[in-house]
Amino acid sequence: MPCVISSPSTDSGKTTLSLLLSCWAFSKGIKIQTFKVGPDYLDQQQLSSIGQPICRNLDVFLSGEEWVQESFFKHSLKYEYSLIEGAMGLFDGLGSTTYSSTANISKLLNAPIIFIVNARGQVASLLATIRGFRDFDSELSISGIIFNNVNSDRHKKLIKEVFKNEDIEILGFLPSDSKITLNKANLGLISPMDNGKEIDVEYFANFAERNLDVFSLIKFLKSPQKKIFNSVNFKDLKIDKSKPIAIAEDKIFHFQYPETKEFLSEIGIPLVSWSIYNDEEIPNEASSLIIPGGFPEKYADHISSSIKSLNSLREFRKNGFIYAECGGMMILGDYIKDENGNNHKMSGILPFRSSKSKLSVGYRYIEGLKDTPIIKQSQLIRGHEFHYWEIENNLSELDFEKAENQKKLYSPWKIRSWETEYKNEGFFDEKLHASWIHLHLPSSPEVAKNFIDATQISSSKHS
Repeated sequence: MPCVISSPSTDSGKTTLSLLLSCWAFSKGIKIQTFKVGPDYLDQQQLSSIGQPICRNLDVFLSGEEWVQESFFKHSLKYEYSLIEGAMGLFDGLGSTTYSSTANISKLLNAPIIFIVNARGQVASLLATIRGFRDFDSELSISGIIFNNVNSDRHKKLIKEVFKNEDIEILGFLPSDSKITLNKANLGLISPMDNGKEIDVEYFANFAERNLDVFSLIKFLKSPQKKIFNSVNFKDLKIDKSKPIAIAEDKIFHFQYPETKEFLSEIGIPLVSWSIYNDEEIPNEASSLIIPGGFPEKYADHISSSIKSLNSLREFRKNGFIYAECGGMMILGDYIKDENGNNHKMSGILPFRSSKSKLSVGYRYIEGLKDTPIIKQSQLIRGHEFHYWEIENNLSELDFEKAENQKKLYSPWKIRSWETEYKNEGFFDEKLHASWIHLHLPSSPEVAKNFIDATQISSSKHS
């Protein structure tokens, strides 16, 4: 069974180790299907950038246990080897619980754990750490350990001495090396689509071979042999194949789960790309538009100069259906105010300005306030937020109704985290849904059907 790469805390080296193994395998002509625990887009993009199969997210909170199992077995069965990169510390999940944690995924899939630990400044304390994690949950199996930031033979020798009587396999010692250090920004790793540092596959592969027991590790990467899942059936949907959905996808907008495009294609909806970065017009044949999250704040000046794209978006608003998440919503507003206080003109479709604020991150419980293109009244779904920006000059629903040149706009839902009260959020009318919330459409059949229905209605009216 493939392993889960985990650690005591974030920034211990999980992504680096996953990349080292993937690059080593690639150098040997071995394909590895990678998975990432949680709603993360950036680690997933790194693991998808080195010639291996597209990395898949496994998230119990967003997708549910059945879908996680389905996705894992469906994709891991395609290749001889697989690995799962964990998130944060092993037991860190929703709020103060272990629900939707890496440990939750490990137990759900019956997958052993390979632990990577930052050993800088520690020797005997490392044993206390490992024993604590091993004994915290007897249902988990920590089968191997790799020590990071071990920069001398003496340090390595002392660690081996401490662990000589432990029933756990030491699988490598990684020295510090700036060439395998991944660049970071506010939201985590810098995306390879956003001028991030390109992975030097050959260097990573050689580094792995020098510092890891790769031939012992490979036994922990063997894919499962059995198919034990049932796919959700969407074959009863009536699809108008004459009008495709356009998707904004370029170096600005790329926070999107690969399963979304795959799901839409599998049910017969044609897809076309639209690039705001390249100042393209929305393809004429498109009847609906998806604008996923991304980094519009970094490219605000560039977007404001993309006159063809913004005019095309304003024109599309008259008849087409628009679905926008997080950064995608920001370009629907009047302005983005950058960190220097400069306002950059956006499309002006929605009456707000975006500006830098404190981090808003985490899972969200969602309840529908009205029947909308995405959610029905009182329907309960789940999503997540991850942004440093906020909306200024947000109008009340009464103001929306009075605003000139605006259709009637309302909040589609109310949201809360595990510890907060509900609050209204987002914008919708019959032709638009815009919100800070990221959804995982393919694993939520009811929401997916709502979305598809909205695009089909749009198909019949837009020309």
